[in-house]
Amino acid sequence: MSGAGLAGQCVRSGLRWLSVLLCGAWGALALAAEAELRPDWAACFATAEAQGTVVVEDARSVPPRRLVHAPERARQAFSPASTFKIPHSLFALDAGLLRDEFEVIPWDRRERPIAAWNRDQDLRSALRESTVWVYERFAEQLGEAREAAYLQRIGYGNQRTDGAAPFWIEGELAISAEQQIDFLRALQREQLPFRGEHQRLLKAALRNAAGPDWSLHAKTGWSGRIGWWVGWVEWPQGPVFFALNIDTPGRLNDLPKRQAIGRCVLRSLQALSPE
Repeated sequence: MSGAGLAGQCVRSGLRWLSVLLCGAWGALALAAEAELRPDWAACFATAEAQGTVVVEDARSVPPRRLVHAPERARQAFSPASTFKIPHSLFALDAGLLRDEFEVIPWDRRERPIAAWNRDQDLRSALRESTVWVYERFAEQLGEAREAAYLQRIGYGNQRTDGAAPFWIEGELAISAEQQIDFLRALQREQLPFRGEHQRLLKAALRNAAGPDWSLHAKTGWSGRIGWWVGWVEWPQGPVFFALNIDTPGRLNDLPKRQAIGRCVLRSLQALSPE
């Protein structure tokens, strides 16, 4: 989607004035960074034997460079799956369901197939382990009306909460790789309509790895059919945002391909350490 298209969509959606201003800012930034095709990234997907897309916005330069493999797919919306835990965490913090990233979220004693889920959680562990029951509890506590209001407030994807539960995996909520970049940029710059301290603690909780002068903030997602890896690499010169999705016909066997492809792409830009 072009910057003008994004800004127009935001205005038409009837968001409150703050979200309209934010969407306008996102659109203006997108206009300044027309996408460059990167045919060389096809090798990253071919090596992993995967089909998908990746969008990168490299803000180490002025204006930022937006780069893409498979641009048509980059505009196609899919279930966000567990990448929705990023905005969902902000909803929970804003609504007072959590005080901070360290508050204990009690396990309900129901055994689930992933061992790391079968214990008390906090926000950091819930993000790290992608603990679905934590966010299902948030959804129940928030209710559909508040969830929908928050989605409209930030203009996230198609803003739908209908369909099967959970709506961010089995339901109708959908977002494109291009839209993921716009959302991540606003979070990294703390420009979302939430308290600054909540955005800062979420950014810290998303930190996966770091080196002497960089840090990786990212989240995976999997709907059963589509695998995601989204986030950014923080550098002194500026952040490098990325949003990748792939088909996962091999299901669990395909999941390591998300980060393998993403790291291949980022290293081609010297945006991630080779280690």
